[in-house]
Amino acid sequence: MTQLKNAEHHDLHHRLTAAGLLITLGVVYGDIGTSPLYVMKSLVAENGGMSTMTHDFLVGSVSLVFWTLAIVTTLKYVIIALHADNKGEGGIFALFTLVRQRAKWLLVPAVIGGAALLADGMLTPAVTVTTAIEGLKNTAINNHVFITQQDQVIITTVIIISILFFIQRFGTQSIGRLFGPIMTLWFLFLGVLGFMSLTQDWSMLAAINPYYAVKLLFSPANKVGILILGSIFLATTGAEALYSDMGHVGRPNIYGSWPFVNVCLVLNYLGQAVWIDQNRTNAAWQHASDLNPFFDMMPASIHLVGIILATLAAIIASQALISGSYTLVAEAIRLRFLPRLRIVYPSKFKGQLYIPSVNMLMWITCIAIVLYFRTSAHMEAAYGLAITVTMLMTTILLYQFLRLRQTPRLWAWVIFLFFASIETVFFIASAAKFMHGGYVTVLIAMVILIVMFIWLYGGILRDRNSFTNQRVSLLAYKKMLNSLHTDPNYERYADNLVYLTKIHDGRFVKKNLIYSIVDKRPKRADVYWFVTVNVTDEPYTAEYNADTYGTNYMVNVQLFLGFRMQQTVNVFLRQVVQDLMATGEIDRQPQKYTTMPGREVGDWSFVLVREELSSETRINSFAKIIIQSRLLLQRITVSPARWFGLEYADVVEEHVPLILGKVRAARLKRVHADPSAQEENQ
Repeated sequence: MTQLKNAEHHDLHHRLTAAGLLITLGVVYGDIGTSPLYVMKSLVAENGGMSTMTHDFLVGSVSLVFWTLAIVTTLKYVIIALHADNKGEGGIFALFTLVRQRAKWLLVPAVIGGAALLADGMLTPAVTVTTAIEGLKNTAINNHVFITQQDQVIITTVIIISILFFIQRFGTQSIGRLFGPIMTLWFLFLGVLGFMSLTQDWSMLAAINPYYAVKLLFSPANKVGILILGSIFLATTGAEALYSDMGHVGRPNIYGSWPFVNVCLVLNYLGQAVWIDQNRTNAAWQHASDLNPFFDMMPASIHLVGIILATLAAIIASQALISGSYTLVAEAIRLRFLPRLRIVYPSKFKGQLYIPSVNMLMWITCIAIVLYFRTSAHMEAAYGLAITVTMLMTTILLYQFLRLRQTPRLWAWVIFLFFASIETVFFIASAAKFMHGGYVTVLIAMVILIVMFIWLYGGILRDRNSFTNQRVSLLAYKKMLNSLHTDPNYERYADNLVYLTKIHDGRFVKKNLIYSIVDKRPKRADVYWFVTVNVTDEPYTAEYNADTYGTNYMVNVQLFLGFRMQQTVNVFLRQVVQDLMATGEIDRQPQKYTTMPGREVGDWSFVLVREELSSETRINSFAKIIIQSRLLLQRITVSPARWFGLEYADVVEEHVPLILGKVRAARLKRVHADPSAQEENQ
């Protein structure tokens, strides 16, 4: 069974399959696939409306879109970045994992880029779904108009987004199978609709020539100059999500599906440009307040079908960023950028994961954005700024990856400067959106970045300044523990006393664990267990190794559990102890009082150590705030007992002092009492 499941995992991630292509279309391309809903609409609005449109402007605009997709999405992400995977996983944190040994400062672009991408993921569902639902406004269905006001658009959008976040718990594999056929139909619809419009003016194909893209940037017909790139950039905002979602579908399936997606997108942009060119002098469109070339170019007979498909595609667009956000957060937890959060694997593939707390936070934020901005036009003004930051940070890390792979320095620099210069221009153009709503995504990114900073820097401060957090060798305490576990002067605390910890070099543990055993309250036990849980990249690994250090009372256990295995440490330890007793490495523990006759394993007690900042700490106020904030994050996230599956075990939580900085012990000065004063007091 395990081999079969692993084979299925291999098929998805290492082979091009029809099922894989279908899931890829459903999971990966939602964001970039709905860009035609608002790119041309934004270009027209930013330039002053239909009256300002010219044929050359439209050719240049589509040329900019075409070459942005070709350079940023195809060349950078599909051709280059998809090769920078970490055991099948993509995204900026996976890329950082590959290159972090090259320089410590690479941590900075990784956390900045990750925070910006997570922030962008919270805006994507709001802008795409709202845009699609606005297409239903004043549209008759069976001679009845259901949506006539923006408030109705908002209510409908909130309901759809809420349903989308609710179904995340069932996993992206099932979602992909459901959404795949819809997205296939959507891209075919985009391509056919655009092609039908393009047949009315083949001259628009001149947009493939990059000359017209460059010409437009300096043309007087372009009213906003280089800032036009802020709208153009919306066409490629899903490229980073494409990279992040690689772990969900595999590289070969993206390679196989992207050409089809790209052609359909380009055809639709060309078709919209033709429609605008043919209707720019039409008085009916000169002052239209709700102009959207995507919907308006549809023949009346398929208008309703187009709106329904656009709404479904908008829902799927949100999925790309949501699932990508789960992957990013899981990577951040593994890299210790974020505190531990509960992760659920709803299907048999490692890439398919669900994080309930992240899902809840994203849902609340998306709803708040919809209620705050109210219209898609206002949301578009905020869209894209954060993702330009992520793309720049990814480019920095990609340079390091190329150097790691022995790419000649000159070529690596050429590639870096090429993409960095283009993305810097996009960033400058998008920065103009800051006061028009971009500050919202920047604020969200800053909040995420602050949490990461607290967790990261707080850990550094703790390890750098802590006296109680120093590591000591278990071997140095063998005699002491031997004496304690046989000392009749102390009542037995437990037959088996377990500490969940990370053991370095096979013997070094945090000093506060030894403090808990021998200082806080001497804990007599038959066996002291020091257990480390290691999560493997295979789904169903269940292995361990054990080292008793030549004793029958100290055991270092390294558990190796697959990412889909429940971390029920108490259950696994009962299997380990049976093995060790069978080999004579530890003594049997027969029980006199038990409901299971012949039981040879005693009771278990799990001690979880929680640090509390000591009043003796002597560090500056800023550092103290960071440490206190980090300890707060530890308390409000997943408890260690739940993380390790110990909800129903005998768990003791101990508080130990965390003393930071140089401590100066205060000394009392003895003084002699005044006898007369004592008499007066009496």
